[in-house]
Amino acid sequence: MSAEGTYYVPEQSKLPILASLALFLTVFGAGLWLNGSSNGPWVFAFGGLFFSGVLYSWFATAARENLAGMNSAQLKRSYVWGMGWFIFSEVMFFAAFFGALFYVRAFALPWLGGEGDKAVTNELWNGFQATWPLMVTPDQAANGDSAMFKGPGEVIPWNGLPLLNTILLLLSSVTVHFAHHALKHDQRKKFHNWLIATLILGVAFLFFQAEEYWVAYTQLGLTLESGIYGSTFFLLTGFHGLHVTLGTFMLFVQLVRSYRGHFKADDHFGFEASSWYWHFVDVVWVGLFIFVYVLV
Repeated sequence: MSAEGTYYVPEQSKLPILASLALFLTVFGAGLWLNGSSNGPWVFAFGGLFFSGVLYSWFATAARENLAGMNSAQLKRSYVWGMGWFIFSEVMFFAAFFGALFYVRAFALPWLGGEGDKAVTNELWNGFQATWPLMVTPDQAANGDSAMFKGPGEVIPWNGLPLLNTILLLLSSVTVHFAHHALKHDQRKKFHNWLIATLILGVAFLFFQAEEYWVAYTQLGLTLESGIYGSTFFLLTGFHGLHVTLGTFMLFVQLVRSYRGHFKADDHFGFEASSWYWHFVDVVWVGLFIFVYVLV
């Protein structure tokens, strides 16, 4: 609202439709790439750059409007609700993958082992044992070394890199909370220090996850093609790693904005929303650590 008591109404924007188009191109390019098309990487790269450019323009416009005092209390509430619904959609996204893991372990695998009303006779695969993690696939039990899909040679122990990464992410939740506390008390230097510490922890997590993947592929035979255990492992941990990457980038943008003087002690929703997302990512990892690494 202006000093005269009138509200600013933002102009109609073409950015939402452009973002939708860019996201479609990105996903379409990824599909072409996965299906072996030579044009896939180019479409994917173009779509990703297009999408990044639209988001930059969109968020920069929102930041400028807020700095100019153009955002009403109602608009700010809509930002809060928008971020809340976005995080809820991410909760449901991961719930689908956790649900798939539960279904495989609690229902599908026992049926393949001959249990329950929907049991499949074990005579189809001589020597198949329905145990989790599935180290020997039904195809491998029936065809031996000539099987197309083989189980992993080993699993990643929970008390190695996974435990280290759990400690790193839990610490990062603490540091981002301290950063938020410092910003609310207008302690800008402390805010920067705690936020930088959070970014370092996030990058360290990604580094050790990349090392874990390298060990899995080169030493343990744990790959996306190593049966249902390999596919669920990499889908859950891989998508989580993608979210950590996104969260790290979001917090880095907030750090840059703070250095440019964008935040106030009572007006810093950009950082607040990013910190909510970061806490969500940390909670998801705790679930992954328990159900993917520990309870195997």
